[in-house]
Order: sequence, then C-alpha cells, then structure tokens
Amino acid sequence: MPAQRVSDANVITAQYMDSLLIEERLIGSKVADLHCEFYGRTYDMPVMTPAFSHLGQYNGREKTGLEEYSEAAAHANILNFCGMMENETFAKIAATGADTVRIVKPYADGAKVYDQLRFAEDAGAVGVGMDIDHIFGPGGYDVCVGELMAAQTEDMLRSYVETTKLPFVIKGVLSVRDAVLAADIGASAIIVSHHHGRLPYAVPPMMVLPAIREALAGRNVKIIVDCGIESGADVFKALALGADAAAVGRSMLPSLEKDGTPGVERFLAQIASELRYVMSNTGAATVADIDATVLHRRDF
Repeated sequence: MPAQRVSDANVITAQYMDSLLIEERLIGSKVADLHCEFYGRTYDMPVMTPAFSHLGQYNGREKTGLEEYSEAAAHANILNFCGMMENETFAKIAATGADTVRIVKPYADGAKVYDQLRFAEDAGAVGVGMDIDHIFGPGGYDVCVGELMAAQTEDMLRSYVETTKLPFVIKGVLSVRDAVLAADIGASAIIVSHHHGRLPYAVPPMMVLPAIREALAGRNVKIIVDCGIESGADVFKALALGADAAAVGRSMLPSLEKDGTPGVERFLAQIASELRYVMSNTGAATVADIDATVLHRRDF
C-alpha cells in the first residue's frame, strides 16, 4: 500500500523539526548566557511572542489574552508581537509596557494601513510590520474579520517602510526570493513562516532558513522564524539553522488560556531553561556561539 499523502504543512514542519538531531560538545563547555540584542535593546532570550490577533477574555478574566501574553513578555523581558486589531486594542497592548512590534494586515484599504502604522509609532511601539502571508484566500483575496485584503507590490511595501521611523518587519517570508526583496525594500527584519499551514505542502521554515541566511549575509536584516516552535530545543535548532530568534505560537495557548499572564511566564521560563540546557550541552556559551554543524539530519 502506498503511504498516505499529507498536505498539512504543520505535520510536515513537525516531521522536519523532529528529523534534526543534536550532538553533544561537553569538554570546555559552561552554563550558557541567553541574552540577545534587537533594535539596540537587550532581551533575556532570543524567544519572542507570536503576532496573535482576536484573543478574547479567557475563563472570565478581565483582560484579553492579547494583554495577558503582552504582560508576560514585559515581565520576561522579551520582544513582543501582536497582529490584527483596531487601534484602541493596540493602545491596551502598549500600556502593558512590553516592547511590542505591531504587525498589520495587508488591507485593501491602504489608508487603514498607514493609520495603524502611525498609531503604533505614536503609541510607543518599537517596530511595525506587515503580514504578507495573509493576502489570498480560497476565493481570491482573503476577507478577515470583514476586512478585504489586497496584493502587495514592492512599491507599496516600500512606501510603508518609508512612512515610519520605526524598524519594519515583513512577516510570512518563505523563500529566498521574498527574503531578498524584503531586504531591498528596506525591511529591518523578516519572519520566516507559513502562518500555521495556510499553504498546503508549504516548505518547513527550518528547511529554507539556511538558504535565506546565506542570501541575506551582510544585509543587516534580522531573521525570526516561527511555526512549530514548542520547546527550547526547537529554538536552538532554529538558531543553529540561521535565525536570530524564534517565536512561540500555538504552543503558548494552553498556558495562556488556563492561567493567563502567570501561565505564559511559566511557559517562557520552561523554554528558556531547556534552551540554556541544550546550549550548555553543545558548547554554545552565548547565542552567537550556536553552530549549524551541531545538527544532524536523521535518515533512519
């Protein structure tokens, strides 16, 4: 019988992640330091929150999930991301004190894009960006929460970059082609992602990461990766393959839903603990020391 075909990019991504094995390098190793730098600021670890949208109040709590995980990011001293929302909701995110990057959707209403970018800058965001992997839907252009999306040209994206003084992040890059175009447009960072498998058979972000890193060498563009990041070991693999940081996504949700801010804080602490453990066992004293040669692809 032929093997059953699996089009789910999340399953494919998990399989690829699990195929990557880690060798030990113990002689001369020491306890690792997780600190990293983004946008001239120092954070406690190269782990970031996902650009979530539309999270309501869990278990009758007063604050939304968006506010709760942002508070956890502030307490953990990591870079925070948030996604599609109206300006009044972003104001609440900003009020948590988290260093936050606001990712806006590729609205067909260009005026709304500019308005949300300006509002984020005025509200104290440390960066802004656009979610380019949410343009298309099964019927053509996607409609998300009643908002029509639109195709994004290089000129359109460049105009967004130029309209703000903040660093600009392009989220949803899954090819060397788009990574290079993002750098040419002036993006300060990209997020390598397939947006939780929106595209059937999407290539795992980890698989294209080394080629993207090579293509962006010397371009001063930070590379963040998400999709399937569930543990400190997953973060380590992402860094070894060329990412500057990794974003946890749906793996964070059970802790957020159950216990809110404290739950996310414990989840992030667990990620940090495992990342430190793996780094220490592979001779990586700092994030910059993580070496791609420590990974091996399983073929059995």
